[in-house]
Amino acid sequence: MNMFNILTTKKMNTLKINNLELTYKNGHQAIRNISLEIKNGMFGLLGPNGAGKSSLMKTIVGLQKPSSGTIEFNDIDVVSQTEYIKKNLGFLPQDFGVYPKVNAYDLLNHIAVLKGINNKVERKNQIQYLLEKVNLWHFKDKEVHTFSGGMKQRFGVAQALLGNPKIIIVDEPTAGLDPEERNRFNTLLSDISNEVIVILSTHLVEDVKNLCSEMTIMNKGQILKTGRPKALITELQGKIWSKSINNEELEFYLTNFNVISQQLIERQLQITVFSPEQPEGFYSIEPLLEHVYFNVLSQNN
Repeated sequence: MNMFNILTTKKMNTLKINNLELTYKNGHQAIRNISLEIKNGMFGLLGPNGAGKSSLMKTIVGLQKPSSGTIEFNDIDVVSQTEYIKKNLGFLPQDFGVYPKVNAYDLLNHIAVLKGINNKVERKNQIQYLLEKVNLWHFKDKEVHTFSGGMKQRFGVAQALLGNPKIIIVDEPTAGLDPEERNRFNTLLSDISNEVIVILSTHLVEDVKNLCSEMTIMNKGQILKTGRPKALITELQGKIWSKSINNEELEFYLTNFNVISQQLIERQLQITVFSPEQPEGFYSIEPLLEHVYFNVLSQNN
């Protein structure tokens, strides 16, 4: 059932961020000269915890004003006109709280009223459609606080989609989910990203690899690398090498090679390095998005 035009607008949406900076009153610079242009589809904002991703998301949605720079959504200055982006926004924050003792249907109805959906029939149609879309219709009378982590995240998507938003921001959406719930949630995000902008803010490379056709890597408040995942991986072709070493050799390799990652494989320490030429004793491996991420971070520490 689709009684309304949610996610069926064919208009191309555009978010333009130019020379954005944000410095808090304590002097901490959370955003450093960020410029991005994002269109319909899934855009991955990848970076470690503390990279400034949440600060950027909060600034985009108007929860805090930047120190300088501009943000335009569909050619509207949303720094000065924050209500415009809020009317077109679906937001799933990292910590999605719910009221206790309220079932899924009633809570969505309450949120829909807060979003300005005043027509009762329209509210009913949207709520039923969205609960079916996130596979929660059969749990509509169940209290949301009793949901599993994955069910709460899917409910969070449903509330974010109320009101036919044109831009959806999800902040660390799969943290704490088991693999099955993560796959189900990622499939849902991919499905809704065809006609709107979905910004996926995460520190998990796997989420970006599975979902995003465009991405950027962020750390310490600034953009380090932007592009299509496949293109960024191709740039590393023939430049990623691996070797098994003893633990006592690690310090030597950290000092003399550009080690981008290290891990134990069957109790044997395996290091991966970036080098334009093959280092002696190393063998070539196919680059992955994880190597792109770790290499970019290692070059900008």
